[in-house]
Amino acid sequence: MASYLQTKVVNGDGSEIVHAIKKGGYKPSKKLLDHVSEVIRGKSEYILIDDQLIVYDRVLRVVDQAVQHKNKTTIIVKGGPGTGKSVIALNLLGVLSGRGFNTHYVTGSRAFTTTIREIVGSRAAQQIKYFNSYGQASQNDLDVMLCDEAHRIRETSNSRFTPSAKRSNKPQIQELLKAARTAVFFVDDDQVVRPGEIGSSDYIRATAETLGCGLYEYELKAQFRCAGSDAFVNWVNNTLQIRRTANILWSGDERFEFEIFDSPQKLEAKIREKVAAKYTARMTAGFCWEWSKPKPDGTLVDDVSVGEYKRPWNAKSQAGHLAPQVPPESLWAYDPRGIDEIGCIYTAQGFEFDYVGVIFGKDLIYDMRHGEWRGDQAQSCDTVVCRSGADFLKNVKNTYRVLLTRGMKGCYVHFLDKATEYFFRSRFERDSGVVAAR
Repeated sequence: MASYLQTKVVNGDGSEIVHAIKKGGYKPSKKLLDHVSEVIRGKSEYILIDDQLIVYDRVLRVVDQAVQHKNKTTIIVKGGPGTGKSVIALNLLGVLSGRGFNTHYVTGSRAFTTTIREIVGSRAAQQIKYFNSYGQASQNDLDVMLCDEAHRIRETSNSRFTPSAKRSNKPQIQELLKAARTAVFFVDDDQVVRPGEIGSSDYIRATAETLGCGLYEYELKAQFRCAGSDAFVNWVNNTLQIRRTANILWSGDERFEFEIFDSPQKLEAKIREKVAAKYTARMTAGFCWEWSKPKPDGTLVDDVSVGEYKRPWNAKSQAGHLAPQVPPESLWAYDPRGIDEIGCIYTAQGFEFDYVGVIFGKDLIYDMRHGEWRGDQAQSCDTVVCRSGADFLKNVKNTYRVLLTRGMKGCYVHFLDKATEYFFRSRFERDSGVVAAR
């Protein structure tokens, strides 16, 4: 590269060339964009159906108009778990890249981002970024930014690793809106699970209006997780008292399995049975146990302990040396070796499996006497959420909502608190077909 530049810039006014180079920015080649498009559009699991197609088409039209007329535009797409937000976002990345638009797919989750990069391959991965990647971006660097899991947007892009010279008090949402001519935010307002995550649809809308962006909003209604059972998701929301719905009792659904087990051993055996039958399945739990660093030999500590049942959490991020049987944290949901570990909310959020197993801890219990949910910080090992004060109960309820709705075909649960288990079982219709604790 140095030799090539010497043949081109050895004569003339070098200062002008240096200035031009400094002002230059990275833009993907058309060849790269075509590759991104081919990779994503060639995957059958990204096929859109029903109202996913409707929202997809509407977003495409708005993006075309915004780029054509050079309008600053914000689009908010709201939807609950399993409504297809990520599928729409990835399809948009494919088709917009194919049209030559510089488009980034952006999230706030290390595990989710790494897994998507793994799926699409190293070349396409250049267009997949994190929310905190745009602190130094110029105005309208991108044609389109697709912000998946936008509820995980934080107050600022600063972290403990940010050098002091690059720290900024500028809100992260403003960095994102500045960087893209059109920003599309896919958001579930009930998936905020820790303090500092502030990307609600109200917050995004208010900021976009303040900055004078054109604003469009759409909502996904149809539920494709939990075997398309809106009833199950609504029942979970109602039972956890997150939102009132018409589904007070779970009447069962032949398309979706929901079972309660009286031991984590039996719960895990069911999950392994599904994996042996070629389904995707994982064990998860509330953050009620310490999360240790790997041992010197790279194996994991059995932190999750319930009587004689002992299993490790998935590996921590930046864990260093790991034993051959241990996948990195960012690939726990994707790597077959992840079946031997328990995933917490920060590893499982954003993913879906055919079947999910949940160990429901004592950080959230139902007080039968007063008829209300209570959060117990003494039972939680999530130090960040424990510092959330009055929001602790809301965050831990959202945590279990997320975990319980990761399954597309079934959800299996073991409760550590028997009163909480009893409350859940009291919300079954007598002939629902639900398999009770066994």
